[in-house]
Amino acid sequence: MPPLIKLLRPHQWLKNGFVLVGLLFAHAWNDGAKVEQALLSFVAFCLLSSAVYIFNDFLDRASDRLHPLKRQRPLASGAVSVNAALALMAVCMAAGLWLAFGASSAPWVFLLYIAINIAYTLGLKHVVVLDVFLIASGFMLRLLAGTVGIGIAPSQWLLLCGLMLTLFLGFAKRRAELAALPEDAAGHRRVLDQYSEALLDQFLAITAACTVVTYSLYTVSSETMFLHGSNHLILTVPFVLYGLLHYLFRLQRRGAGGDPARELLSDPHLIAAVAGWLAMVLAVLAGRL
Repeated sequence: MPPLIKLLRPHQWLKNGFVLVGLLFAHAWNDGAKVEQALLSFVAFCLLSSAVYIFNDFLDRASDRLHPLKRQRPLASGAVSVNAALALMAVCMAAGLWLAFGASSAPWVFLLYIAINIAYTLGLKHVVVLDVFLIASGFMLRLLAGTVGIGIAPSQWLLLCGLMLTLFLGFAKRRAELAALPEDAAGHRRVLDQYSEALLDQFLAITAACTVVTYSLYTVSSETMFLHGSNHLILTVPFVLYGLLHYLFRLQRRGAGGDPARELLSDPHLIAAVAGWLAMVLAVLAGRL
């Protein structure tokens, strides 16, 4: 991959799929205007998130050189100059904001996303536990961009399930980073000095359990069955449970889990779990089940 493209981290754009979740569960996929708004918001988030990644890589390029994998990033390795990276960041930021203000009825969501990530990069990422909540907030803002931003009332269940899942992925990321650098983890990321593997395992157990419980309750709630006209959404729960358990297996036994987007694009079990979940959800929402 060309270094400038790699600097954008295009595989991370998978996370911006959260923007489209509201469209799916609100049965709004036949509304052309809302679909267009959602897709433009998705592209805006891709551009803005890439700008945030470049900003983060620019500030962290020295510490990234201490990491066995992150040292290969374009700025840390020297494959891209600082001036070129900052120019690309400015272009992505300007284009993303232009799209956000043109497509969304809630542009404040995008501005808040930028503000939170700047605060995170400049210092809040060193505050234990809060650092992961800030990572999760980025996903929650994506959900809001795909609901409030396109005129859909966000479901409380959707927001709750999204929060639990993203907290799980955030703590998994910290657990993987700690395992990858057992001797000098704090030298790469200062907050890792405040975590331990045992503590993170407890956080993972809590958030994984909460994810499964909240999603399961969502599938059997009377509100959900009335909205979708079916009581079969519960058939998607095994896919969620399998995906979470396999993710924990890869984290604990394979040293993976540090990059959720890369895991979802490379591991056949996770790909199958997500594909099965999506196929079942589409079948239920389309009235096939």
